[in-house]
Amino acid sequence: MRAPVSDLPISFENVTVTAGAVTILDGISLTLNPGTPTILIGPNGSGKSTLLRTAMGLVRPSQGRVTWSGREDVPPTRRAIVLQRPAMLRRSASGNIRYALRASGVGRTEQQSRIDELLALVGLGQLADRPARRLSGGEQQRLALARALARDPAILFLDEPTASLDPAATKAIEDIVHAVSQRGIKIVMATHDLGEARRLAGDIVMLHRGRVIETGPAASFFNTPQTGEARTFIAGELLVCPISGRT
Repeated sequence: MRAPVSDLPISFENVTVTAGAVTILDGISLTLNPGTPTILIGPNGSGKSTLLRTAMGLVRPSQGRVTWSGREDVPPTRRAIVLQRPAMLRRSASGNIRYALRASGVGRTEQQSRIDELLALVGLGQLADRPARRLSGGEQQRLALARALARDPAILFLDEPTASLDPAATKAIEDIVHAVSQRGIKIVMATHDLGEARRLAGDIVMLHRGRVIETGPAASFFNTPQTGEARTFIAGELLVCPISGRT
């Protein structure tokens, strides 16, 4: 069988996304390349979530275009996304993953071994039969990661997966991100936690007011930021998004 064509790089060409009178993304030109994790940072309301959804193909640009390996309107068969508050199906932990495997066309004979593998990857092997909605917040987020990985994606988008989690649960999620990245899956993740960005990022994209302010390797970004906005944000000072409704 011929290997599937990659969706990478993902290119934004002067992409604007509006909702009514609100501009959420404003003239974004950006390329997401294969390799180490790309971390999106910026204050709440800067456009990180919308950029992820647009890269996934869930949001269509109002202006400009997005291409996946030079192609437009590509079905998201090699892409998966985990939202900040993922919904759990009324099934067990293993049942949630089985549902995703079936939807991805994985045969019945392969499903159990894949379920066992994915639950082990996210540290939930002992909770396979636990109702998903009775898991803790951190456990549900790990299950959501496993369920997304059941699609066998080449690219995994994560929208603030550690928001509201305690330090132990946050470390568990970050460990999974490291493990997934080492398997060759491209991670594109939004966070407003600078410590997390330092720990995970290969490269940084900083957003503010729906615009890309600065991009570059993580070490260079944190050691020698090139813009005033980046220096302000790294210093922990307030960057205000004056337009409400950005996500």
